[in-house]
Amino acid sequence: MNIEKRVKELVEEKIADKPNLFLVDVKMHSNGKLIVLIDGDNGVGIDDCVQVSRHVGFHLEEENVIETAYNLEVSSPGIDFPLSSPRQYAKNVGRNLGIKMADGAKREGVLTAITEDAVIIQEKVKEKGKKAETVESVIPIDQITETKVLISFK
Repeated sequence: MNIEKRVKELVEEKIADKPNLFLVDVKMHSNGKLIVLIDGDNGVGIDDCVQVSRHVGFHLEEENVIETAYNLEVSSPGIDFPLSSPRQYAKNVGRNLGIKMADGAKREGVLTAITEDAVIIQEKVKEKGKKAETVESVIPIDQITETKVLISFK
């Protein structure tokens, strides 16, 4: 049985009664570290992580899914973790994003909206010899390789 697939099923089962929570990622590393990332439309609390951890851990042990020693870590994605799902984009509307494009270009702007297949940002564009102006840009999701929320300490 695929460990990551089974863990995804267990997490979805546990958060099914909490529609504001969603699964972001599951990774089983070769060093025995099993990482589960969950998020919520209004953030995720430590109690949610504990409940998911207990549920997943209990079932993995009962079913003997992992035969070697492992370390289960359930948390929310950190600020340095790239956005990967439409729900993560939606909860970050109004925040400044750094976007890496498939063609290697980098874009930066305030996320104003998300559609089924694109993100819409307000970005500053400066043409040579002219004053920078803010324009609305529609960026197709399939052209994005990575998106991170940018934090400013100004």
